[in-house]
Amino acid sequence: MATITGKNYCVKCKKPKTTVKCSGCSQDFCFDHISEHRNELSEQLGRTEDQFNELRIEIDEKKIESQKHELMKKIDEWERESIEKIRQVANEVRHELLSENLNVNVNWVQNGITVAGGNGYGSGMNQIYNSWGLCVDDDQTIYIADYWNHRMVEWKFGATTGRVVAGGNERGSRPDQLSYPTDVIIDKKIDSLIVCDYVNKRVVRWPRQNGKYGETIVSNIGCWGLAMDDDGFIYVADYDKHEVRRYRIGENQGTIVAGGNGQGNRLDQLNCPRYVFIDRDHSIYVSDYGNHRVMKWMKGAKQGIVVAGGQGQGNSLTQLSCPFGTVVDRLGTVYVADYGNHRIMCWSQGATQANVVLGGNGRGSQSNQFYGPIGLSFDREDNLYVSDNGNNRIQKFNIDRS
Repeated sequence: MATITGKNYCVKCKKPKTTVKCSGCSQDFCFDHISEHRNELSEQLGRTEDQFNELRIEIDEKKIESQKHELMKKIDEWERESIEKIRQVANEVRHELLSENLNVNVNWVQNGITVAGGNGYGSGMNQIYNSWGLCVDDDQTIYIADYWNHRMVEWKFGATTGRVVAGGNERGSRPDQLSYPTDVIIDKKIDSLIVCDYVNKRVVRWPRQNGKYGETIVSNIGCWGLAMDDDGFIYVADYDKHEVRRYRIGENQGTIVAGGNGQGNRLDQLNCPRYVFIDRDHSIYVSDYGNHRVMKWMKGAKQGIVVAGGQGQGNSLTQLSCPFGTVVDRLGTVYVADYGNHRIMCWSQGATQANVVLGGNGRGSQSNQFYGPIGLSFDREDNLYVSDNGNNRIQKFNIDRS
């Protein structure tokens, strides 16, 4: 709008004339120049509108590009997940074919091969300082909880040295540190390691490829052992609270699935659980360390059943002494690292006593001996790997198919 103000100097011609004040710029214009000024303003407004329209088109195009980018990300994720599912199914079928002759009388070559460590205790890359939990990937790469070195170490098949893939920056609670790690599993879906960081009371996830920092996914837990089911839930043995909890990645409370009724030896209790294994039916096997037994908790059960040991601490074929690692084959046979007796035991389904499958030759460092075995893992060919804690080495026992 413009307002007639009487005689003033026109801002354009600088002459005293009857002027009109422009409400937009608050300047005075004579009648000859006010129309010119209005045209200038109209042109400026037009240019502004053109710029706005151009900007809006650019924003819309960027939105489309952003949507395309998000769609491409979803396609990439779908591709990765599909390939991983196909790989998992292929590995299961391959495992079935390779294991078609596996039965309750399966045997392993009694002399193990050192595939990691075995060079005394220390922090060198050819050394381990008290190995605890371990896992074996499809290509026979081994991941080891290197307890006293506060690190996770990767040993490729045939390698003479390992590679630090988590921690290794001295003991501590920073995101790039670990403090006495006890177990490790592989999350293939996102190509990461999940680690029990026991003294820091947390479960952390580290990228397998060039991971410099870990992400805490569960906190305030006395985690000792880990497992993951085929739905992506993780199971954590809480050594301090005498229970096993199941977690969906991203939640911090979890659900109690074994124990949780205080420390004790009843069938609904655990006593310092160490390691945990999940079978295809989502039954949970727990090495009940303080009770010298292995418990099986079926999905949704309120109490467990004893599937190994449970006859007090001892060295008979019905007893265990401080059991650690536990794995179960497709026939339901339970394999246990009998730490105190320096041997690996197996209980066939429904058996009342076990067979000694490895070790049992006294404590020692010979290829047929152990010094406190802890972690157990099969590879896809049913070879058995043992974390030989006191000897600071990982032993591989090839299956005897003769």
